[in-house]
Amino acid sequence: MKTIVAGREPVTATEFAELALGIDLELFTGSATESRMDRAARLDVAHEVLAELRESDPDTAAYAETLMRTLPLKQPRSSGRRTRRAARPTLNGRTAGTAVAA
Repeated sequence: MKTIVAGREPVTATEFAELALGIDLELFTGSATESRMDRAARLDVAHEVLAELRESDPDTAAYAETLMRTLPLKQPRSSGRRTRRAARPTLNGRTAGTAVAA
C-alpha cells in the first residue's frame, strides 16, 4: 500500500512530514551552507510562521520549535578563521608523496 498525502506520493520521510504538516522543514532547521545573513533572515520568517502556528495548530508549532533547536550537520566557517590542516603522513622519516632525485 502506498502512502499518499494531499494527492502526492512522498519519497522520503522528510517529504512525508512536509506534506503532512504543511510546513517547509528547512525553514525551521536551516542548511549547513547558509550565511549568517541568510540564517538571520530565515529565522525572522520562521519566528513569524511559528507565531501563526501557535494560534492555529499548537501541535505542529511544538514540532517546529523542536526543529529550530536542531543544528545543521556542518556550520559555515567565518571568513576570518582558518582551520588547521592535518599533517601529511610520513614514511621512514620522509613526507609521503615526495620524490627523491637520483
